[in-house]
Amino acid sequence: MSSEQSASLKKVLKPIHLWAIAVGLVISGEYFGWNYGWGVSGTIGFLIATLVVTLMYVTFIFSFTELTTSIPHAGGPFAYAHRAFGWWGGLIAGYATLIEFLVTPPAIAFALGSYAHFLYPSLEVLHVAFACYGIFILINLLGIKESALFSLVVTLLAVGELLVYIGIVAPSFSYTTFVTDPMPFGWPGVFAALPFAIWFYLAIEGVAMVAEEVEDPKRTISRGYIYGILTLVVLALSVMIVTGGIAPWQSLSEIDYPLPAALGIVLGRDNNLTQLFASLGLFGLIASFHGTIIGYSRQIYALARSGYLPAFLGIVNRRFQTPHWSLIAGGVAGCLALVLGTTDQVIILAALGAVVMYMISMAALFALRKKEPELERPFMVPAYPFFPAVALLLSSVCLIAIVYYNVVLSLWFFSGLIIVTILFLATGRHKTH
Repeated sequence: MSSEQSASLKKVLKPIHLWAIAVGLVISGEYFGWNYGWGVSGTIGFLIATLVVTLMYVTFIFSFTELTTSIPHAGGPFAYAHRAFGWWGGLIAGYATLIEFLVTPPAIAFALGSYAHFLYPSLEVLHVAFACYGIFILINLLGIKESALFSLVVTLLAVGELLVYIGIVAPSFSYTTFVTDPMPFGWPGVFAALPFAIWFYLAIEGVAMVAEEVEDPKRTISRGYIYGILTLVVLALSVMIVTGGIAPWQSLSEIDYPLPAALGIVLGRDNNLTQLFASLGLFGLIASFHGTIIGYSRQIYALARSGYLPAFLGIVNRRFQTPHWSLIAGGVAGCLALVLGTTDQVIILAALGAVVMYMISMAALFALRKKEPELERPFMVPAYPFFPAVALLLSSVCLIAIVYYNVVLSLWFFSGLIIVTILFLATGRHKTH
């Protein structure tokens, strides 16, 4: 690991920036994607799945914050698992995190294209999605301080917009509509809905990827994470519940723009407010798209710097102090995913990468408590070992459910991990880690 390269990332981020990155990474999950969960579970089934996943994320984030503040490294989960378990731990965590952060932006780009198409039917969904990659890779090349400021502005706009949306549609909420056909697929539907409930919070852990660029990480990171998860819990539950009482869930469960569609039902599709909201709805998607690009670029950079990926991907641009090759490589991979996948498939794949990473991160927390009791821990998880144990257990349940209901996608995911491991062993790289 080159000290010259690791020193070249700027330490400029404050708690407000981390809150914005944490919420911004995730907030598109409140705008679209989660509604596919209704299609497999109904409203009450999905509410149960969401409450289980919310408990998983709250316990996970409090536990994960201990790791991030103890080991503020751009690799995030990769660094924690590598320290706890050696090369194989780093490989599993790095692979899972990379899959999550490479396939999440295409899902958001699909939604950006769909929102734009909803507003201007002449615009092609894929053309808009590709254009978004080009524009936001360019913004990210300009520097982390500029990127973080952009995140802050669009995240504040996105949160404000969700609050306005809740205010407009809440008076039209009908309890009868919400509980009509509430669990058509019974308890199996609750398990099938888990990856879509994960989409409400997926990628909040991406804050760990900018840990090397934080001023005073020992105090700043914990504040950013905790304020972030609290904001998201309130928004996720509010948006899902009020939207479920506007129209039968069947009419909103297979589209990439459920909120403008719900507003269209309340106000009329041609109402100026509906059109305005659909335009502003792009802010939430933009905030997450931008944040996940920061996330994947730092993960690729950290893996390359540690010898897990080709070395050129770990080079930092001298002028802008950003990992330019990592940004471009992740963009190429994302554009391929756009061509090959659909939104629901991409969400499931991202959720699969996430839960594998959550499991190995919680295992690393337990291992490091035993292996390195003297490690400085500026933030210690409350209710240890209960919180990390709950997060580990619920992540395992989510993994089993995702694999059971998505066998082919899971085979692709785990086959990729096996191939990467074989290549790693064949090239002898495990001997140097």
